[in-house]
Amino acid sequence: MYNMMMRTDKYGQLIFNENDLCNLYLSDTTKKLKKVIVENEIIFSDLLELENIPEVIKYIESTVSIKEFDQTAQNIWLMPDKYKTLDIAKYVLSLCETDQELQRAGQELLLYQERDMFDLLKYLKYLVDTMREHNIVWGVGRGSSVASFVLFLIGIHRINSLYYDLDIDEFLK
Repeated sequence: MYNMMMRTDKYGQLIFNENDLCNLYLSDTTKKLKKVIVENEIIFSDLLELENIPEVIKYIESTVSIKEFDQTAQNIWLMPDKYKTLDIAKYVLSLCETDQELQRAGQELLLYQERDMFDLLKYLKYLVDTMREHNIVWGVGRGSSVASFVLFLIGIHRINSLYYDLDIDEFLK
């Protein structure tokens, strides 16, 4: 593999330099990328002449706060439309088998809704489905996320918080 020296800005975006882009192009990795952010305009203009390159975007130092950046990024979820339009509350509630499970899932869904986290739940559903489809193994669960019964139902972890009487407040503090 080629040595990459790209840098990351305060928002976590990868910024490519000329060397990085040459290495990507030579390694055929550019075919897998949809867009790259470059450091200077010279690279930008030279790359326009190459074939099979991703969209090239000139890096512009942003003045927005990290919180504003995160909020903007969270509005652009990269997942298929069927997940974007999924009624996640209805889906989660359909997985419940008892009144106790319905009550807990409903309580948690209200907390997720208050925090505007339904898009995150949709993305997590997409992530789990994709990992299952490709036979990717992930852990049984750890940390405070295991306190969420909704995440258990979606398949993020395998710890039934109702069975172990885990308080949702341990997760959504």
